[in-house]
Amino acid sequence: MKRSIIDDERSSAMRLSAEELQRYSRHLLMPEVTSEGQKRLKAARILCIGAGGLGSPAALYLAAAGVGTIGIVDFDDVDLSNLQRQILHGTKDIGRSKLESARDRLRDTNPEIEIELHKYRFSSENASQLVAQYDVVVDGSDNFPTRYLSNDVCVFARRPNVYGSVFRFEGQTTVFAPHLGGPCYRCLFPEPPPPDSVPNCAQAGVLGVLPGIIGMLQAIETIKLIVGIGETLVGRLLHFNALKVKFRELNLRRDPGCPVCGENPTIFSPIDYEQFCGGRNEEAIPTMSAPELKRKMDACEPFELIDVREPFEYEIARIDGAKLIPLGEIAERVNELQRERPIVVHCHSGQRSAQAVRLLQQRGFANLYNLEGGIDAWSDQIDPSVPKY
Repeated sequence: MKRSIIDDERSSAMRLSAEELQRYSRHLLMPEVTSEGQKRLKAARILCIGAGGLGSPAALYLAAAGVGTIGIVDFDDVDLSNLQRQILHGTKDIGRSKLESARDRLRDTNPEIEIELHKYRFSSENASQLVAQYDVVVDGSDNFPTRYLSNDVCVFARRPNVYGSVFRFEGQTTVFAPHLGGPCYRCLFPEPPPPDSVPNCAQAGVLGVLPGIIGMLQAIETIKLIVGIGETLVGRLLHFNALKVKFRELNLRRDPGCPVCGENPTIFSPIDYEQFCGGRNEEAIPTMSAPELKRKMDACEPFELIDVREPFEYEIARIDGAKLIPLGEIAERVNELQRERPIVVHCHSGQRSAQAVRLLQQRGFANLYNLEGGIDAWSDQIDPSVPKY
C-alpha cells in the first residue's frame, strides 16, 4: 500500500463500531482498503471550499465513504437556480444557509461523521488558520481569487489541494501538491486571465450533471490520498468533455520559477487576491446602481440602455426600454449608439457589460456606465417580476 497522508499513529487509534463495520463492509472486503484503510478515512479531516456544484457531490461521497470529519466553508444561501446541479440542497432548502442544508443532508447520509461549518467567505484573513486544521482541501470554488488563495495556502501548509473546475460541457481536475512531487496551481496558471474575460457559470451556463462528474472525481482522489492507494492525479490534469464523452490527460510540471513553490519563492503568506486577479493596471469602470437607473427612468432623463446579453437571454428576461446589442456584435454596431447621450450598459450580472464599456471607451465613447449587478440586481432591487435565471 502506498504512503497515506494520514499519520499511522492517528489512524491506528481509531476503532470501528459494529454499525460502521456493516456500513463500510464493501470497503472492508477490498484488499486495497480493508479495516486499516477505513480507519484512515475515519481519522481524516477534509475541508470543502464551497457547498455548490462541485462541493455537493464531493462532500456527499466523502461522507458516505466514512471520512471522519468534513469541514465546509461557505457563506451563501440556497437559491432556486442552484438546484439544477447542487445536489446537497432541495426545494425545501431555498432561502436557507447552504451550510445548514449541507449539514442536514450529510448527517442523513452518514450520522457517524463529524461536520464542521464555517459560515464566512474564504479569505486571506482566515484561510491559513482554517486550512491548518485539515488534511486535504477539496477546492470547489468558482472564481480565480479563491483558487489562487487556496493554492497558496495549501502550498504553505503542505496540504494536497484537490482542484476541480467546470464550464458549460467541460470540466477538469487534478491534485496540486508540490510537497508530494507535483506542481501547484500557479505553475499551471502563473497569471490570472484579464478581468471580465472569463465568464462564470452564472454567465455562461453549465450542464447540471457535469459538476457531479468532476466532484466525484475529486472525492475519488481525496480517498486515494487518505487510504494511500492507486495513482493520484498529482502531476496530471484530467480533462472531460461531456458532449463527446471523452477524457484527455495532460502531464503537468513544476515551474522552477514559481513564486510560491519554485526554487526561489517570493510569496510566503496570503496576498490581496482580489487585487491580484482583478485590479492590475485597470482603470475603474464607471458604474450605476439599479436604484440610480430607476431614478433616471422615472425622471425621464435622456440616456440609452444597452443590453449586451444573447437573444435567448433577452427572451427570458429584459428591462423595459433596453436595446439588445449582443457583446459579440457591439464593435460592428457602434454607429447605432448616440455619443451625445449617457449610455448605460447591462448584462446578466455585470461582467460582459464591463467588457462592452471598455470596448466603447476604446472607440471614443465617454459618458458610459456599467449597471452594477446587471439584470439580476434589477430583479432583486427594483422589479421582482423580471425573472431570474
